[in-house]
Amino acid sequence: KNFDEDALQELSESIKQFGLIQPIVVKNKGEYYEIVAGERRWRAARIAGFKEVPVIIKEYNDKESMEIAIVENLQREDLNPIEEAKAYEQLYNTYGLKQDEIAASVSKSRTAITNIMRLLKLDERVQNMVIENLISSGHGRTLLSIDDGDVQYQLAEKILDENLSVREAEKLVKCILEHKENKKNVEEESSQEKSMIDFFENKMKDILGSKVVIKNKKNNKGKIEIEYYSKDELERIIDLIQSIKE
Repeated sequence: KNFDEDALQELSESIKQFGLIQPIVVKNKGEYYEIVAGERRWRAARIAGFKEVPVIIKEYNDKESMEIAIVENLQREDLNPIEEAKAYEQLYNTYGLKQDEIAASVSKSRTAITNIMRLLKLDERVQNMVIENLISSGHGRTLLSIDDGDVQYQLAEKILDENLSVREAEKLVKCILEHKENKKNVEEESSQEKSMIDFFENKMKDILGSKVVIKNKKNNKGKIEIEYYSKDELERIIDLIQSIKE
C-alpha cells in the first residue's frame, strides 16, 4: 500500500529511457485484468506516460495469486513489516495456511513469520509508527508486553523522542512493569507479576519461535514449558538451544 514517490520517480525515468524490461504478471478477471506482480512497475510506467505495458497473463487461483504477490513484495527493500504481517495473516485466515506452510512458501523461518505476525497485536497508532519507520519492528515487539494501547503509544513516542535502542526500550518496559508491581497492593501484585512473566515469555517466543509458558511459584521457582507441533519442530528447538550454548 505504501510506495516511495522518489523511488517511483527514479524507476519512471529508467522506464522512459529503456522501456519496461520485465513484463507485469496479470490474471484475467473477465471485464478487466488484475495485477498479480508488478504494481510498482505499472505505477512507474504510468508516471512515465506509457499507455501500454507488456504483460504475461496467468491463470492463478486467489491463493496462488496471494502467494506470488507476497514473494514479489518480499523482494522490495522498502516493504514495511506491518504490510508483510497483514499478508501472512490473510494467508493464514483466508486460505488456511499454517505458519510452517507460509514460511516454506516465502523461504523464511517459522520464527520470522511468528515474530512478524505478532506485530498486528500492537495498538494501531504504534503499527502506523512502524509503517512510517519511526520505530523498528524490534521496538514494536518489545511493546507487546504492555497490554494498554495508550501506554504502548506513549512508550513508542518516548522511544522516538529519545532515540532509544531496542535494548534500551526493553529496559524501559521492564522498569515500568517492575514499578507498577511495587506500587500495587498484594492483590494487584499477582497481576503485575503476570505482566513480568508475559514479558519474559514474549522474549523467549522471539528467540525460540514457539509458544512458551512460564509457570512461576511464590518462591520465584517454577518451570518453563516449550510447545512443539512436530518432530521436526522439536529438533529445530533443540538445535537452537544447543547453538545458544555453543
